[in-house]
Amino acid sequence: MDFNMKKLASDAGIFFTRAVQFTEEKFGQAEKTELDAHFENLLARADSTKNWTEKILRQTEVLLQPNPSARVEEFLYEKLDRKVPSRVTNGELLAQYMAEAASELGPTTPYGKTLIKVAEAEKRLGAAERDFIHTASINFLTPLRNFLEGDWKTISKERRLLQNRRLDLDACKARLKKAKAAEAKATTVPDFQETRPRNYILSASASALWNDEVDKSEQELRVAQTEFDRQAEVTRLLLEGISSTHVNHLRCLHEFVESQTTYYAQCYRHMLDLQKQLGRFPGTFVGTTEPASPPLSSTSPTTTAATMPMEPSVAGLAPPGEAALCLEEVAPPASGTRKARVLYDYEAADSSELALLADELITVYSLPGMDPDWLIGERGNKKGKVPVTYLELLS
Repeated sequence: MDFNMKKLASDAGIFFTRAVQFTEEKFGQAEKTELDAHFENLLARADSTKNWTEKILRQTEVLLQPNPSARVEEFLYEKLDRKVPSRVTNGELLAQYMAEAASELGPTTPYGKTLIKVAEAEKRLGAAERDFIHTASINFLTPLRNFLEGDWKTISKERRLLQNRRLDLDACKARLKKAKAAEAKATTVPDFQETRPRNYILSASASALWNDEVDKSEQELRVAQTEFDRQAEVTRLLLEGISSTHVNHLRCLHEFVESQTTYYAQCYRHMLDLQKQLGRFPGTFVGTTEPASPPLSSTSPTTTAATMPMEPSVAGLAPPGEAALCLEEVAPPASGTRKARVLYDYEAADSSELALLADELITVYSLPGMDPDWLIGERGNKKGKVPVTYLELLS
């Protein structure tokens, strides 16, 4: 018990001394040992790395999981060392709703058929998103989180210890400075005319006491300087390891870009397949083959994966017999024309198509060699191609 009380008193004394030294430094009443410029640069670099790593980590988590409640739930599961339950992606949930809607509204109707096709595409998009989230979490988020929870905590601990060693060193310097000043004052020779002989004895005794105090302070200063130098070297080595951290994060960043490129390429392919099934090619996917910006270096694997060919125009996909077809010169067949009711509004993509309004009646017929998903529609003196999925054929 006595030993513990002594240790507690010693620790309290050290804490008080550091607090006094820190307060006096803040008010400019005590000198502070400054670190060299290289060490200060290492500290600033480490702080910047930590701050930006936290921001990148948090925003990447938002990108992968926009729902804040879901992020909090996943955080709690991780802290409790429990497996995070599998979560349905937004695309998969949308696919489920579309499939249920098609089943209830009629899977054989044009709307129901389209819902089923879109639901299948959305399900594939959701699966691709799930794979991307899993890959990005392992290859990118985990290394960043390991740095913040592992290496950075070690660096912070050693920096706090270095700060305490510096306060101890500066406190020893202050005590030595005061002891030397008191010793110099005590050794001043008294005036024979104004001082009694008794004061000579007191002055000699005080001088001896302050001399002992100076020796003790010098010994404490040497010990404090040694501990400070040792701790500074340990901290410096840890701070220089930030360069290795940057290299590791750079590799993880490349893997994140590759996984994101793969994800968007999969989404692109799935949507193109869906558009082909629906027989519709909007203008956003129709363009020239010339790139809008200068081509990137062909030596980069990421660039190779990200470069995707543009789809040809609708006219290029038309059958050979229809490519040079001039609709104004085509006469409807003597038989085979039917009336059709338009189900939804349809905006013509080019001059070869006929714009439609919901619930209007038009005359439709087919020509030899035409795509079965398209018909020729007539409204008055206007004619053009119309998609079958937008029509309800009447008897």
